[in-house]
Amino acid sequence: MAPDKQEDEQQGENVPYGAAAGEEEEERGVRPSDLSELLKEGTKESHEKAENTKFVKDFLKGRIKRELFKLATAALYYTYSALEEELDRNKDHPAITPLYFPQELHRAEALKKDVLYFFGENWEDDIQCSEATKAYVERIHHLGQHRPELLVAHAYTRYMGDLSGGQILKKVAQRALHLPSSGEGVQFYMFDNVTNAQQFKQLYRARLNTLDLDSEAKEGIVEEANRAFRFNMEVFDELDKIGATIPDEPQGDGLPLHDGKGDVRKCPYYAAKQAATGAAGCPYHAALALASRPEIKAVLAAIAAAIAATIAWYLM
Repeated sequence: MAPDKQEDEQQGENVPYGAAAGEEEEERGVRPSDLSELLKEGTKESHEKAENTKFVKDFLKGRIKRELFKLATAALYYTYSALEEELDRNKDHPAITPLYFPQELHRAEALKKDVLYFFGENWEDDIQCSEATKAYVERIHHLGQHRPELLVAHAYTRYMGDLSGGQILKKVAQRALHLPSSGEGVQFYMFDNVTNAQQFKQLYRARLNTLDLDSEAKEGIVEEANRAFRFNMEVFDELDKIGATIPDEPQGDGLPLHDGKGDVRKCPYYAAKQAATGAAGCPYHAALALASRPEIKAVLAAIAAAIAATIAWYLM
């Protein structure tokens, strides 16, 4: 199989829910009144705003500082610990039971491994719940105690995004931060019990549509999903402010990462790095020549759109 074709097919596994689900859903007979369709349509604007935040764009380009990534990982740990505590507490609720997949989806234990890797044995004493994350966590606990059906919105927003393209961000983080290829520090992105992410997302959306909810309850879940996006964006903004106070860190032994124009996985270093080591020419330049062909431009544009539309779902 040609490399470009193989890569394009692999990207297909990471197609964002909002970008290419329409055709699949039409085949399954999804109605406009189904919850999965209401969520897709009702969160489009919030999704677009989240994916255009500075933190998300910088991350995609590999411009992520190690200290900031550590703080983002801690924020994820607090959020998923709260979400999964409330999902466990309400697992017998009729709106939660069909969507309760602890073995496949839960992330808190994986995040424990990540914070242990970054902060060491005393991580519980060394990490703190930031103000923006605290507000998110408090909202989740409030819902778990008073309106469990609205937890569906937070589970949908987080888990569907995680499954949509976590492998992309895992590779970006590993390359930018020089993390081990064996997965230390990025366990959050690894779903060992989900063999096919696309099929699992289809199952999850089908389960959403089986929930016995009236139109008012569905509207409440869509509204809460938009609130979840806002919580995420507030955490992004908080991280951006913190990041501005952290000194720039050298990337790639002092050479910058790829500038983000094109596929960041192609070549993390500039040609000077290759020349200094006597290695063959940088694949980045070969990629530029290939990208000039019209048919390749179309493929790259489609891939770039798919990646951009998924990013806001993976981080917090």
